[in-house]
Amino acid sequence: QEQLEQSGGGLVQPGGSLRLSCTAPRYISDTCAIHWYRQAAGKQREWVSSIATYGSLEYADSVKGRFTCSKDEAKATVYLQMNSLKPEDTGMYSCHAGGQPYCLRYQGQGTQVTVSS
Repeated sequence: QEQLEQSGGGLVQPGGSLRLSCTAPRYISDTCAIHWYRQAAGKQREWVSSIATYGSLEYADSVKGRFTCSKDEAKATVYLQMNSLKPEDTGMYSCHAGGQPYCLRYQGQGTQVTVSS
């Protein structure tokens, strides 16, 4: 596996906000989609959001209207802005490159998001 550099996450109260970042090598950022996943303790990994190379966005129903995925082309970085967080958003969040076969080798190290009062 090759590394995408993740940052962000932490502990936040319900209703709060956090922003996750995922930075890729330039050629990965330019040619691969980026997918966000999360996994809560004892549960299966869940797809959260995707951004295609041309900017098309998709969201899981559970986060639609609360999470926003965006991309800074100059920084080769994808962001996941998470607002109105709920306890059920708690989990390990990771970014993964997707699309072409060479993209699939790249993933982030994961970052913990905990929503609790």
